[in-house]
Amino acid sequence: MAKSKLIYECQACGEKHSKWQGKCNSCGEWNTLVEVVEQLAANKHGFSALNTTSTVTNLANVNLKEISRIKTDIIELDRVLGGGLALGSVILIGGDPGIGKSTLLIQTMDKLSYTKKVLYITGEESIQQVALRANRLNIKGNSKLFLMSEIKLESIITTIEKELPEVVVIDSIQTMYTDQIQSAPGSVAQVRECASILTRIAKQKHITIIMIGHVTKDGSIAGPRVLEHIVDAVLYFEGDQHSNFRMIRSVKNRFGAVNELGVFAMTDLGLIEINNPSALFLSSYRSNTKGSSILVTQEGTRPMLIEIQALVDQSYSMPAKRLAVGMDSYRLNMLIAIIQRHLDIKLFDQDIFINIVGGLKIAEPALDVAVVMAIISSYKNQPLINKLAMFGEIGLSGEVRTVQKGQERIKEAIKLGFEKIIVPMANLPKDKSVTKVVGVKDIEQLIKHSFD
Repeated sequence: MAKSKLIYECQACGEKHSKWQGKCNSCGEWNTLVEVVEQLAANKHGFSALNTTSTVTNLANVNLKEISRIKTDIIELDRVLGGGLALGSVILIGGDPGIGKSTLLIQTMDKLSYTKKVLYITGEESIQQVALRANRLNIKGNSKLFLMSEIKLESIITTIEKELPEVVVIDSIQTMYTDQIQSAPGSVAQVRECASILTRIAKQKHITIIMIGHVTKDGSIAGPRVLEHIVDAVLYFEGDQHSNFRMIRSVKNRFGAVNELGVFAMTDLGLIEINNPSALFLSSYRSNTKGSSILVTQEGTRPMLIEIQALVDQSYSMPAKRLAVGMDSYRLNMLIAIIQRHLDIKLFDQDIFINIVGGLKIAEPALDVAVVMAIISSYKNQPLINKLAMFGEIGLSGEVRTVQKGQERIKEAIKLGFEKIIVPMANLPKDKSVTKVVGVKDIEQLIKHSFD
């Protein structure tokens, strides 16, 4: 018979300790150890070591049939997923409270339910609350959209095996618990075990399971990191609650490209997909604006044009302020140092603020030239050339370096009517008939081609 003992488990990383202490030795977090009961198996393996077999298959005999996908009829979501929901996959969606995760999924399940059997399981709301939200979104439902309010995993598994739905939504994984673990719902052990069991069910029954995950203060999905490792795709729902823009980004996808981006607008009737986000992000852009530049960025397989704004002003406190919204603040400090070193522009006594319009977060280095030109434009109090777009990475020696998928970026900028595009020299198109593109080697040439 299995025995049990008391241990202390870190709620941040899952590390187990034999006694309580204020600080976790593994992750360094304070006051995260919680007392739990650990079940000890009859032998050290946790199962009978005898009479267990596994199947070995030769690689040449594996059936390489194409993965079946379920189209959601929401183009932006299908793009992020790599073409739709892969059959038997497990998808984890995270995002800030109230950002629109449940709204997106109830809209998606409504569209799927006309051709597929769908089960929406909520652990945070009653069935009536879900129905009220659906009614507010003008969703009437049909015979294949089923709702269930339950947090006990054993009851959920029994229902799944009985109903055999093709798509299941778990809202949210942090509210679920299993009797196999003696700890409260939301604990590291409960989240890890529930996610593992649901993943096994998805693979065995070929059911697509979508799990909503809470996020921590720093924006990462709450619970152990193993939660992101065991699922097939991890999506993050981003956006400012004070803005209508919502972005869903894939940070892991075993069935498609990572860092793919889908763009939505939040309205009274729910989320509406935006098929041309460049036009949306530039809708408020005004030409001849000082401290403004246009970046051609690449999010997954999609090029987009984004406005970069900079404000440079005399500082009356030391050290001067440096603030970046939508980009890495350390990279901003590096670009400021490059400007001071290679252009002999002294910015040590200037407050510098950078904003990427639309609430988008850009991590790729191709934004360097746009940030630098926005800073210089604000510092000189002089606007850049009208209808100018640019992209490129800047090295520490002041050179402008090549970036990926340059031709796609150039085509997108030309399509939107930009008359001059500054690119790294190595990204110049081979087609000499494209006269709108100018290649630059270093930051000095960048300045020369950006102003009248």
